[in-house]
Amino acid sequence: MLELAGVGAGSSVQQTFENSLDLAKKAEDFGYKRFWLAEHHNMKSIASSATAVLIGYIAGGTNSIRVGSGGIMLPNHSPLIVSEQFGTLGSLYPHRIDLGLGRAPGTDQVT
Repeated sequence: MLELAGVGAGSSVQQTFENSLDLAKKAEDFGYKRFWLAEHHNMKSIASSATAVLIGYIAGGTNSIRVGSGGIMLPNHSPLIVSEQFGTLGSLYPHRIDLGLGRAPGTDQVT
């Protein structure tokens, strides 16, 4: 399941995160194996900009479902920071963290 953490009209970011956790719990109960969060920036209606932090919140509130990123955009983050964050998450939640990498549209081809 891919979650965008959409902020509904009249809702708060905090409520959005709580809704995302509730969705992950339901996905886990229904037998889904993975719950991934998409990374988006500068969008008022999407709250998943700090993907690694949100992955930790979701993993901490679930028991067995794999939690990961639909794509950490490397042009937006230091690769060392990404590896440290996901290494830490992997230590806290063994065999449950997935790391998807990508590049945002418009970046150079080398990236």
